[in-house]
Amino acid sequence: MPATHYERRGTVAVITLDNPPVNGLGHAVRLGICEGLERAEADPEVSAVVLTGAGKAFSGGADITEFKSGKQLAEPMLRSVIRALEASTKPVIAAIHAVAMGGGLELALGAHFRVAAAGAKIALPEVKLGLLPGAGGTQRLPRAIGLEAALNMIASGEPVLSEKLAGTALFDRLIDGDLVTGAVAFAEEIVREKRPLKKLRDAAVEHPNPEGFVQFARNTVAAMAKNFPAPLGCVDAVAASTEPFEVGLRKEGELFQRLMATPESRALRHLFFAERAASKIADVPPETKGRPIQRVAIVGAGTMGGGIAMCFANAGIPVTVLEAKEEALGKGLGVIRKNYESTVKKGKLPADKAEERIARIQGTLAYEDLANADLVIEAVFEDLAVKQGVFTKLDAVMKPGAILASNTSTLDLDKIAAFTKRPADIVGMHFFSPAHVMKLLEVVRGKATGKDVLATVMDVAKKIGKTAVVSGVCDGFIGNRMIERYGLQAALLLEEGALPAQVDRALERWGMAMGPFRMNDLAGNDIGWAIRKRRYVEYPEIVYSKIGDRICELGRFGQKTGKGWYRYEPGQRDAIPDPAVDELVIAYSNEIGAARRAISDEEIVARCIFALVNEGAQIVEEGIAQRASDIDVVYVSGYGFPLYRGGPMLYADEQGLPNVLSAMRRFGRTARGDRSFWEPAPLLARLAAEGRTFHG
Repeated sequence: MPATHYERRGTVAVITLDNPPVNGLGHAVRLGICEGLERAEADPEVSAVVLTGAGKAFSGGADITEFKSGKQLAEPMLRSVIRALEASTKPVIAAIHAVAMGGGLELALGAHFRVAAAGAKIALPEVKLGLLPGAGGTQRLPRAIGLEAALNMIASGEPVLSEKLAGTALFDRLIDGDLVTGAVAFAEEIVREKRPLKKLRDAAVEHPNPEGFVQFARNTVAAMAKNFPAPLGCVDAVAASTEPFEVGLRKEGELFQRLMATPESRALRHLFFAERAASKIADVPPETKGRPIQRVAIVGAGTMGGGIAMCFANAGIPVTVLEAKEEALGKGLGVIRKNYESTVKKGKLPADKAEERIARIQGTLAYEDLANADLVIEAVFEDLAVKQGVFTKLDAVMKPGAILASNTSTLDLDKIAAFTKRPADIVGMHFFSPAHVMKLLEVVRGKATGKDVLATVMDVAKKIGKTAVVSGVCDGFIGNRMIERYGLQAALLLEEGALPAQVDRALERWGMAMGPFRMNDLAGNDIGWAIRKRRYVEYPEIVYSKIGDRICELGRFGQKTGKGWYRYEPGQRDAIPDPAVDELVIAYSNEIGAARRAISDEEIVARCIFALVNEGAQIVEEGIAQRASDIDVVYVSGYGFPLYRGGPMLYADEQGLPNVLSAMRRFGRTARGDRSFWEPAPLLARLAAEGRTFHG
């Protein structure tokens, strides 16, 4: 299949980009555009050229898979294609529909004229990959829509609808009806009226006080994007648009190359690819036919069940929520309503839309009312006996072909499947709280889970706006299995000399959204306590600190009780260090004969993060995760790992696996408790010895 198509409509040549799904500007597309332009230039019967896109987009931008191969540097590069558009002696009209983003918008900016359909999303989102537009976007967009509007678009990367840009030099006309037909008519009009060709590079950037505005923007962006160099780079590049065009273009190129080399951009590009890889399951072909999901049921109207119900209602899918008692059901539905009302008050959702979503959620006390659902998700207390009762009832009432999912965060999905006569229909759907906000969904594959069930759930995840990662069955799956090791190290650090506030502060300064003790207080310390009690029986060889148990024995379950590792003022979420907890920690160290010492923030970070890395390596080795990048997606999407570090496994690669291994061995020589904790996972040891990386 050719990447572009060339046709004549009367005296107008139409070049159509055809590189599904979003007409990415790979080498074949760039070459096709240039060949089409040359053909039109050489044809005396052609008076003008329309450039448009097939399918669902004008163009979504550069094909960034070429960044890995370097093919984006193969001529004609995008800058060369844009120069060819500008150099055409015949008018070139870019006809934009649906999407013009990144390099796609830069391509259009090189045309002499631009027309668009209403509703097209216009953006230069490169900043989200730690980059800036590298094909003249920072120089031409300010000339089209003004310095201030262009800087806002480029530094944020957010899309703007085409109709909101009408009246600027970006669009000469908005087209009603068929876009290409309207663009061809516009081209004929230009030729007939002998309008001069317009090049944005020749336009001036208008602003009453460019230096003052740029300095204001620089200060604002610096405060908001302290860990990301790209937004400030965008400001510098756009500021250069007030200079002669070629000077600004050269500055843009220098800044682009500088950003390409930053670890932050490497991290963001890594996550871009990682999210796309996570949606692919090795033995489930893309053409696997899923099951239709038109109605969903949720068992449990608590915090998690209510949040899950909102996810589906937000996506337009009707939901039935079941509870055992009328009081619990009423309370759960009331919380859902309050959540929506809060969103309305914040101006994030119109009141009528909120009512529509609320109306999609119905409550019931009878299992029989769930019978016609295509997907039912259990979201009850994390106890295997409780789950058994739920799945036994669901097995009896649900229609054949319905998918039965568990929201369990740690329990054995295969044991849950064994409670039913339909193990192929059982899957884990582990949402993260608050479920209607958090992006991550761990999809847990049991030994009998059907391939069509997996394909269906992965598709459902997209529909409800979740980032789905497949996990095999083990205690805690990917995320919670790893966080258990992280938390274990954090607790041992307390025994050795640290205090909760120091551990949290060190990890938060390093970039974690929340330290482990603040995180436990938010989730509820009693939840972790219940899991530890189970593990004391099932895994007696694991050495746990008992400080967390002592905290729970005092009834300090976290924010919900006003006291946990910290104390909390009524109605406030601020974690206030509590001397009583510090005294408890120090007393426990004395009780077990641990000599307390000064512990550096660097040691705190290394021990906690490398604990994640080692367990992640073991998870990949065992096949619980398909690939190391899946672990990075889990941790960035669900556990507050800093985006600009790209996930624990990429962070280990950036540090150098031999250096990680060396630090772990050092910790192992001085470790309290179980020294085997720091035994390197075979995959980590093997890759380090071979000079390789998790992602190499």
